[in-house]
Amino acid sequence: MRIGIDARLFFQTGVGTYIRNLIRNLEKNAPDNYQFYIYVLEEESSLIKFNNPCFIKRPVSYRWHTAVEQLGFLSVLYKDKLDLMHFTYFSYPVLYGKPFVATIHDITPLKFITGKASTKNPLLYKIKHILFKLVLKRQVEKARTIITPTETVKNELIKQYGVQFSSKIIALHEGINEELLGIKENQQLRQKFQLPFFIYVGNFYPHKNVENLVKAFSGISNNYKLLLIGPKDYFSARIKDLVRKLKLNYKIYFYHNYSLPDLAFFYKNALALVNPSFSEGFGLPLVEAVYFNCPVIASDIDVFKELLGDLYIKFNPNDPMDMRNKIKNFINNRPKPNYNKLSKRFSFKEMSDKTFNIYKNLLTVHHVQ
Repeated sequence: MRIGIDARLFFQTGVGTYIRNLIRNLEKNAPDNYQFYIYVLEEESSLIKFNNPCFIKRPVSYRWHTAVEQLGFLSVLYKDKLDLMHFTYFSYPVLYGKPFVATIHDITPLKFITGKASTKNPLLYKIKHILFKLVLKRQVEKARTIITPTETVKNELIKQYGVQFSSKIIALHEGINEELLGIKENQQLRQKFQLPFFIYVGNFYPHKNVENLVKAFSGISNNYKLLLIGPKDYFSARIKDLVRKLKLNYKIYFYHNYSLPDLAFFYKNALALVNPSFSEGFGLPLVEAVYFNCPVIASDIDVFKELLGDLYIKFNPNDPMDMRNKIKNFINNRPKPNYNKLSKRFSFKEMSDKTFNIYKNLLTVHHVQ
C-alpha cells in the first residue's frame, strides 16, 4: 500500500513539530508492506534524511498558499498513484479526488477575522480569508477522516460545519516534542539570565495576545523579567514597538533563533510559562513546560483546560489586570504542581500509532475506493 504524507512544512514551528514527530515514529514502527511517499520542499530536501527504505522522499517546489500548489502539487500526487494521502495542513490541492486524511490543527482564522493577523492590505486579506474558508470547508467535506489535536477543535468543527461530520472526526492528543526529550540545557545562558524570569514561548500573531501580556507585566515588580521566545518577524516587531513605547526594555526581552538546548534551559529555569492566547488548537509549549516541571500560568480557555485541567493558574486573556494579579499571586505563593501523571498523557508515539491505525482501517474498509 502506498501512503503519501504532506511534509512541506517540515521545518516550521507548530505544524512542523507535528509532522517531524509523526514521521519519526511511523518510520520506526510501520510494517514493511507499506510505502510512504513524503512530500518535502525541494530547497529543504537535502536536510531531511530517512533510514527506512519504505520511506521515499519526494521533493516538490510547490509551497502552501500558492496557485501552483493547486495544479502542480496535484499533478505530482496523481502521478504517484497513492492509495491514501495525508494532508497535514489545511492548504492542499482542492481538486484532489482520491481518498485522503486531513489533520486540522485549529480554526483560529475563522474565529479571529482581523487584518491585524496579516501583512497584506485589507482587500488582499479579505480575499485570502474567503479562500481559506472555501478550502477548509471542502477539506472537511471530502476527507475520509479528519484528525484534530484536541476534543476542543473537534467540537469547534462540528459547531462550524454540522453534526453530520462528527463520526469522521477523531481527536488525537499530540505530545512533547521528542527532539526535547533528554536534551541537555545550554548552561552558558546562566551567565546572561541570572535574575528570576518568566517565559512566553510561541509566535507573535495577534490571537496569541502577547500585547496584553506586555501590558500586564508592566505592573510586575522590577525584580522579575519576562522573556518572549519566538521568531523574529513583522509581528514580533510590533510587540517590540509596544515594549519600547511603554519603556519596558529593561525587564521584557526578546529571544529569537533559539536552539533546543536553549529551550531546555528556559523551561528548566523559568519561574513559570505564561501563555495569554485567545485561541489554540493544542498548546505544545504547555505540554513541554509540563515535561520540564515548569509551572503554567495561562488563559482560561477550553483547549488549555482540556490539556491541563486544574493543574495551571487561569486568567481572563481579555483582562490584563487579571493576568497581572495572577502572576503576582504566583510570585507570592510559588505553587509547585505535580505534573508526573499529566506528562504521561501526551505522547507523539501514541498519536502516531493511532494515526497509522486510521490509515490501515481506511485502506482495509474502503480498500480505498
